[in-house]
Amino acid sequence: MQDRFDVVVGIPSYNEAATIGHVVRMAGEGLAKYFPEAASVIVNCDNNSMDSTKDAFFSAAVPDKIEKRYISTPEGVKGKGNNFHNLFQFCRDAQSKIMIAVDADLRSITPDWIKYLGYPIKRGKDFVTPLYSRHQFDGTITNHLCYPLAFSLARVDVRQPIGGDFAFSSRLCSHWLDQDWNDMTRQYGIDIFMSLSALFGDFKICQTGLGNKIHNASSPKLGKMFEEVVYTLFSLLLRHRETWLEAPLMDSSNPYREKRPVARYGLKKMLEPQTLSIDVLALKNQCRNEYNSYQHLIKQYLSSYAYNRIRSMFALDHYDLDIMLWTQIVYRLLFLFDGATEVEKQEIIDALKPLYFARSLSFDYTTFRYSIDFAEQEVRNQSRAFLSQKPYLLGLYLPKNHLPKAVRG
Repeated sequence: MQDRFDVVVGIPSYNEAATIGHVVRMAGEGLAKYFPEAASVIVNCDNNSMDSTKDAFFSAAVPDKIEKRYISTPEGVKGKGNNFHNLFQFCRDAQSKIMIAVDADLRSITPDWIKYLGYPIKRGKDFVTPLYSRHQFDGTITNHLCYPLAFSLARVDVRQPIGGDFAFSSRLCSHWLDQDWNDMTRQYGIDIFMSLSALFGDFKICQTGLGNKIHNASSPKLGKMFEEVVYTLFSLLLRHRETWLEAPLMDSSNPYREKRPVARYGLKKMLEPQTLSIDVLALKNQCRNEYNSYQHLIKQYLSSYAYNRIRSMFALDHYDLDIMLWTQIVYRLLFLFDGATEVEKQEIIDALKPLYFARSLSFDYTTFRYSIDFAEQEVRNQSRAFLSQKPYLLGLYLPKNHLPKAVRG
């Protein structure tokens, strides 16, 4: 077995025996077809799965020249980020030039995905993010938090910053390994950590059309995933706050536009997304339960105007958390997260939970009767609303002790 590989396809997993075999087969066919002269390997970065993920990985047939490797975290150590850390270390040790990561639960992956993700890296890009057709009920954390905040503060239009399927260069891989990794980054915070580190860095970024994403999708949910993603999202944005606080000074002619266009590769026309449905009554019950648990924190951390609007909304059991109020709520909580203690940070995330549910429900009420294209346009309108409301966030930093040196003069 060799130690160096030109192209690596990494598949992070935990208990994915039912689906990983298909992903491995498609990746193997793609590597053989589109990188025939390269030394290629498929790496399963696992969390010591309790099912037969490892066996399913090795049982999946691939062309003879494609090698396989299995890496696992130690027993009891979980987290998608830990899987990616193992993948990054493997890629750096293997001196790889092109690295691709795909989810283990994909049912829509084809061999062409390896081309669409890998070729832009071959042509000099550092980071390739996916473009899918996704149902409006899928990817709610992306739609309502990660995408609009990345769009408005990093000022780069990357539609799926936590899509799960990426490609990256050796330079960016080393950059990620050199960053500080906290506990949240080693869990579900890894995708937004990867994207924001690239967006705020000096890296060449593009998007690639992959068609539709069919996977084990879920409706809005909370738990550890929400907490880990939001904690990492807020932390990374604040780590780079001087970049977006000083942006109006650096680009006074158009301070609230995208910083640079993002090239597109891959498919130009998307297929229909997978069909999804949600239990609105169950979501409303979850939303009310979260509100009852954290109403005191909402009152503590929101402005009196926003709190009164939210209180009336829950009293009437009618969810109409519009885009403009949503932007102000998120920006205020982001501002308060800056400099907060760890206890306060957890309280801020807890306060956001029922509001995130309320925003998701409000969006679903608006879009469920309409086409996917209409819903997608609403998501993009929301991101532009965040950009247009950026002066509200900047205004929160007006006291001199909060402004960066360039703004203070």
